[in-house]
Amino acid sequence: MKKYDETNIQVLEGLEAVRKRPGMYIGSTGSSGLHHLLWEIVDNAIDEALAGYCDDIEIIIGKDNTITVKDDGRGIPVGKHEKTGLSAVETVFTILHAGGKFGGGGYKVSGGLHGVGASVVNALSEFVEITVYYEGKVYFMRFENGGKTKQKLEVVDKCPTQRTGTTVKFKPDKAVFDETLDFDYEKIRTRCKELAYLNKGLKIVVIDERSDKKEEFCYDGGIAAYVEMLNENKKPIHEKIIYFEGEEKNVILEIALQYNSSYTTNLYSFANNINTHEGGMHEEGVKRALTRVINNYARNNNLLKEKEESLIGEDVKEGLTMIISCKHPDPQFEGQTKTKLGNPEVRKIADRLFSEGLERFLLENPSDAKAIIEKCLSAAKARIAAKKARELTRRKNVLEVSNLPGKLTDCSSRDPLRSELFIVEGDSAGGSAIGGRDSQIQAILPLRGKILNVEKARLDKILGNEEIRSLITALGVGIGDEFEYCKLRYHKIIIMTDADVDGAHIKNLLLTLFYRFFRPLIEKGNLYIAQPPLYNIRHGKKTKYVLNEEEKEAYIESLDENTKYDVSRNKGLGEMDAHELWETTMDPSKRKLVRVTIEDAIKADLAFERLMGDEVEPRREFIEKNATYAQNIDV
Repeated sequence: MKKYDETNIQVLEGLEAVRKRPGMYIGSTGSSGLHHLLWEIVDNAIDEALAGYCDDIEIIIGKDNTITVKDDGRGIPVGKHEKTGLSAVETVFTILHAGGKFGGGGYKVSGGLHGVGASVVNALSEFVEITVYYEGKVYFMRFENGGKTKQKLEVVDKCPTQRTGTTVKFKPDKAVFDETLDFDYEKIRTRCKELAYLNKGLKIVVIDERSDKKEEFCYDGGIAAYVEMLNENKKPIHEKIIYFEGEEKNVILEIALQYNSSYTTNLYSFANNINTHEGGMHEEGVKRALTRVINNYARNNNLLKEKEESLIGEDVKEGLTMIISCKHPDPQFEGQTKTKLGNPEVRKIADRLFSEGLERFLLENPSDAKAIIEKCLSAAKARIAAKKARELTRRKNVLEVSNLPGKLTDCSSRDPLRSELFIVEGDSAGGSAIGGRDSQIQAILPLRGKILNVEKARLDKILGNEEIRSLITALGVGIGDEFEYCKLRYHKIIIMTDADVDGAHIKNLLLTLFYRFFRPLIEKGNLYIAQPPLYNIRHGKKTKYVLNEEEKEAYIESLDENTKYDVSRNKGLGEMDAHELWETTMDPSKRKLVRVTIEDAIKADLAFERLMGDEVEPRREFIEKNATYAQNIDV
């Protein structure tokens, strides 16, 4: 037995711990962790804006994968810190949990609460340069090789115009980020645009020196402008965006909302600029107040009769676009991803502030109030109709539908973790899939034609669609308020359509259905897209299947120049025999699947609304803008 004693116990000091286990501090050393470094520095600049001292932030992506973040805040203090004996700048960039966010009076509200941001960036960078404009002087300091001081803090110039602020330039360490050092401009601009909406009047400029892109974001309307942007592809049922702002016990709450004619809800909440995907007390308080205030107004104005059932949360949220932004001096985050606000006092504050504001708006705007109530009443009627229609989708036992022509052909396994459901386009493809599958773990559900576009329909109409009912029954989880993830019968759900325009359309219709009504299946990683081969390359007795144009060209180049070959494009899954379909697309040991994920829910919502919604003009603009990128269009 190998000796294990006190000599085996390691003590990591300073930034050494960060370099040893970077994932503990930034989540991963992939693309998300790389961008995490940027947001740690940007958060410090945003904190200055929240404190009222910063109006402009500039982010520069360098050609050499460096990042520069400039702000016009107060500048990091430069004096010697009493506890560390180092300058405040060096303390912030070399000591974990050092900063102005722990009750020292530096910040009333802060986004980056862990106090490890600047020091972690330093630990995981090839170099970091800090320029501070403070009390009429320009200070400079440089670190290299994971936080080692290369140049001590010193005065390098005077500020002729009494400028203040901080500039941080860093280059991520390729020894840490071995997967990629490329910063994603689109990801950065999306987050900066969101931050500009959440902090009205703050100007954020993003410059990409790799492509000469430059964009500026500044919204004096704040989250009201955010709601306007989210609703730009929809038809509002009242023109005026409802906006409230209030403060109680140092908790600042901003809410903006507008109803539209769609049937979906777009409600996003934030706490100290952090997107609280899992909701929390601020969201609970607002939702509770919304239902109560609308019911009270409807009854007091005889829009809801005494004998009629009260409206429920589902009714009052249909067609609602809402942004909730909470600024809290000491936020407590819960949940697996730390994106759920847990402060219990916030629920009462949010309820009270929102109730007062919404009641006042409804009383002062009776025509808008009537339109909102009518929208909610219409949703309630559809909900009751959907409840009746839902009875048709309930499955009494597996065998009821498993032998129906063109419907589910189930697998013999009853273990959801092993079971797979292939959603297949058409009966002929379904026949090949059934013939080629592993019947123990693979179930097949062929769909006839194109399913209903659920972006344009309520649940009652959706449940009237036979193909969708078959899918709901096969999944076993229910739909709407009866959804229960624990009843999922297949932990791999695979969309398998032809590699042509019709197949792409059917795939998008299915993705819309899953996103709007089965989103937890996407969030938990259960939804996949099959990758059937686009081309067959035959030479001699050998056949090579390739997924796309790039793979085709690469394979042909790899052949001997004297080799004779024939290339044919697959016309559809139905024209592949069972053996081919198994070999190329269904065999777990050989196939390629694409897992469907949601990186940005707001961006995903906008995409579905633009491409699948009622408004034609946004879709036309998208097609005109992106038509040049289309390939392999069937004529």
